[in-house]
Amino acid sequence: MEYLNWFPHVNASLNALSGIFLLLGFVFIKLGQVHKHRACMLSAFVTSSIFLICYIIHHSIRTYYFGLGPTKFAGEGVARPLYFLILGTHTVLAIVVVPFIIVTLRYALKGKFDSHRRIARWTYPIWLYVSVTGVIVYLMLYQIYK
Repeated sequence: MEYLNWFPHVNASLNALSGIFLLLGFVFIKLGQVHKHRACMLSAFVTSSIFLICYIIHHSIRTYYFGLGPTKFAGEGVARPLYFLILGTHTVLAIVVVPFIIVTLRYALKGKFDSHRRIARWTYPIWLYVSVTGVIVYLMLYQIYK
């Protein structure tokens, strides 16, 4: 059961890495460096996909193998509603953004750049928010209020 403890650290690292790729991808497209933008965005997609796989494996093992529920948040006072606000928006937007990421990526790979730009204006900030808040949730749950 000890190996379960490294999953949150890996997941937070993958979220952080995805966020870094997203930020770099934004910078590169603003500089007109399309190939670097593409590499960063594909890297963000792969990193986020690996995160999702690790997240599902972690929670499946916790729930179905060990019979454990979700990790309890130990913070009190104003930290508690703040944590649940961040977690709630993170969770809802993480679910909502997945099809948008796929469609945005598909438009880019098919060379439909007008459609790609139009949807990326919505997809990008939501995806970045989900990556950043994933790290914040990790910090609050496993580092600050443990």
